[in-house]
Amino acid sequence: MRELVTGLVEPLVPRLSPGRARLRLGVNTAHYPDAAAELEAFARPLWGLAPLAAGGGSFGHWELWRAGLAAGTDPGHEEFWGPVTDVDQRLVETAAIGLALAIAPERVWDPLTGRERDRLAAWLTGALTVRPADNNWHFFPVLVGLGLDRAGVRFDPAPVRARLERLESFALGGGWYSDGPTAQRDYYVPFAMHYYGLVHAALAGDRDPGRAERLRERAGSFALDFQHWFTRDGDAVPFGRSLTYRFAQGAFWGALAFAGVEALPWGEVRGHLMRHLRRWRERPILDAAGLLTVGYGYAQPTLAEQYNAPGSPYWALKAFLPLALPAEHPFWTAAEEPARPLAGVRVQPHAGAALMRCEQGRQVVMLSAGQHNTWVRHGAAKYAKFAYSTHFGFSVPGGSHGLEQGAFDSTLALSDDGTHWRPCEVPRDFSVRDGLLHARWSPWPDVEVDTWLLPHPPWHLRVHRLRTGRRLLSAEGAFAVDRDPAARHAAAGPGHARVDSPAGLCVIEDLTGARTGELVHPLPGTNVMVPRTVIPTLRGEHGPGEHWPACAVLGLSGLAPSEPGPHESGWHEPGPHESPAGGLRGPRPPGIEVVSALLPDGHPFQVP
Repeated sequence: MRELVTGLVEPLVPRLSPGRARLRLGVNTAHYPDAAAELEAFARPLWGLAPLAAGGGSFGHWELWRAGLAAGTDPGHEEFWGPVTDVDQRLVETAAIGLALAIAPERVWDPLTGRERDRLAAWLTGALTVRPADNNWHFFPVLVGLGLDRAGVRFDPAPVRARLERLESFALGGGWYSDGPTAQRDYYVPFAMHYYGLVHAALAGDRDPGRAERLRERAGSFALDFQHWFTRDGDAVPFGRSLTYRFAQGAFWGALAFAGVEALPWGEVRGHLMRHLRRWRERPILDAAGLLTVGYGYAQPTLAEQYNAPGSPYWALKAFLPLALPAEHPFWTAAEEPARPLAGVRVQPHAGAALMRCEQGRQVVMLSAGQHNTWVRHGAAKYAKFAYSTHFGFSVPGGSHGLEQGAFDSTLALSDDGTHWRPCEVPRDFSVRDGLLHARWSPWPDVEVDTWLLPHPPWHLRVHRLRTGRRLLSAEGAFAVDRDPAARHAAAGPGHARVDSPAGLCVIEDLTGARTGELVHPLPGTNVMVPRTVIPTLRGEHGPGEHWPACAVLGLSGLAPSEPGPHESGWHEPGPHESPAGGLRGPRPPGIEVVSALLPDGHPFQVP
């Protein structure tokens, strides 16, 4: 792990500015100015370098980062970062500097001159009282306070206490937080809310014992849910915003160790993090110069949010926090253990999701019915699709004209002109009952859709009640399958569409026979896992009135088991038989009878 940190940071060194305060990695496309973007690129490597130093690891360029801290906080220097102001990206980056002062002061504070220390302390102290975004940003002054306290800098603790109190108000129960007053329950819960809370518990627990205990307890409870987001091989479900932070997805496991929270046996905690890191090392996420790219499974700028600059991906280095621990810590001395066998379905009401384990845990599919985000780019695709897979990922639109540009995998898209399509964007009236997820959404004022999702590993079922005052066309996509390896078999016709490929098997079966299958080839660069895909899709026509389209969807990775293990509940290894419409291997789809008893009165499905 030490070598991985230095291997990621070394390519940055030649790109430091002459004064060392800024890293210029490319053209800034974020909404904040260049000075903040170049501070971001400079500061984020400290998430890995500071733990490396705290644990005794070596890095040969600390003098460059010290020089950058001195220049960047000097108002008289041409590379001054500028003051930290309200809702400012600079505030975000103070957190990494605060952590570095707190756990590795001998590298970033002690060698500075008196004047350099004074300027750095003044710049950081200014971050304590500015207005943050009302979410995990409240933690940034908390981490700054930890650093200033360790450096012996006196400051008024009242603003920090106020931030901590506000953060506590975001606790939902069961170990879950909201990231502020929002609907999102994504990776900001583990890699921000819990991560920073555990750092506070570890470094300030003696001064704030009651809060530290609550933070640890919540993290321990959350771990029991969060383990379901990972496959047995370490892949995490791609879902939500900030996916370009990549292996920050697993940073929570290291933060548990840093704060001494044995939520699972240490060998399992270590296994979750190490497998996750190994899986990322297998993916093409670095450019030819060794720099982390913007994207997820590969360089994919279209995935980026408006707050992603070239240095943003280096938040991934938060995964290296355990490097601060001594070699005799049980996280390091415990033998790495495989993920424990888990239930085939885990419903998580706070997330509005059900996690399905398929193929003996080699794939995880998240069904989601309650989340949305209209602020970030491609928010509907990142939050409001019906299913997200560790193997197939999900797709973001490449344009607004036609199904090929819309890339509507794992959702139902509606159109009144055959050209412009509207998927679910803002689900409402969410509920979970008997494992059935429900949401209501309205793409037009005179159109209302109720969607029910039922996990039935390895399949999932979708039932929609469509009430429309206008004639509509519909397109409902299954998963997006990598189309670069030639398919063994691909077919589409009345009631079905499917692809059987070395990249996976994907089937969508219409349960009422009213729709026709089609294979849609989205624009390249739309899927988060692979550049070119094909989406098995059902097409339908619906006049004014009420309609009940329903389907069963299957996606199998085709991956061989990494090791033998028991079958998770609800999963049966596919046999050689054909599915009902013929032509493909795989398990038979469940029928509508498995959900008809759970649907509201008035549904048209009759069970023999």
